[in-house]
Amino acid sequence: MSATPEHLLIVDDDREIRHLLTEFLEQAGYRVTSVGDGKAMRRTLESHRIDLVVLDLMLPGEDGLTLCRDLRARSNIPVLMLTARGTEIDRIVGLEMGADDYLAKPFSPRELLARIRSVLRRAHALPPNLEPEDARGFRFGGWTLDVAARHVVAPDGLVVPLSGAEFRLLRVLLEHPQRVISRDQLLELANGRESILFDRSIDVTIGRLRRRLRDDGREPQVIKTVRGQGYVLALPVELS
Repeated sequence: MSATPEHLLIVDDDREIRHLLTEFLEQAGYRVTSVGDGKAMRRTLESHRIDLVVLDLMLPGEDGLTLCRDLRARSNIPVLMLTARGTEIDRIVGLEMGADDYLAKPFSPRELLARIRSVLRRAHALPPNLEPEDARGFRFGGWTLDVAARHVVAPDGLVVPLSGAEFRLLRVLLEHPQRVISRDQLLELANGRESILFDRSIDVTIGRLRRRLRDDGREPQVIKTVRGQGYVLALPVELS
């Protein structure tokens, strides 16, 4: 644990759960702020540096999925989503919205702590990125990734849709341009704890992205393979 305690934000409308988790996580060495809805969450994010958000799915007003999607569109802060519903479709939707992990209620505080530590370890292991907290898009080689719409726009203006897996993988590469990222790092970053790629390999998804970006698979210029190490987004990237 770093000298400065990492700051966790708990967003849950159940006061008892907020109190329990705050007490437990503070004893584990974290700084904890807890709020009951999306408005309070936004105020806290504007006024404090937050290292991870524990976000309940079922909230009054805006639900957790909406809040997670909006947060992910402007920030890389890790999100661990809580829900009273543990169905596969809820888990997949949560991860597609950008959650890094997913935990169904009821859960033990010790399991939550283990998940938080795992997500934070992954975040700290990343190569330095562009810190695109306010980025609405990324420009690279004449292309633009629209974060909110989750598609890319070609140099000739053609809009090219992306699947959830393609979007997340491309965004990871764009957030760490001209730096080699291993397959394991890409899997962790694009998927969180649960896999949204399922049994599809990173290589297959990279191949699909190259086709969408008109990148020659035999001699790629946008996403290059570094033999034995991983992949690199080879072009300069600007935030928009």
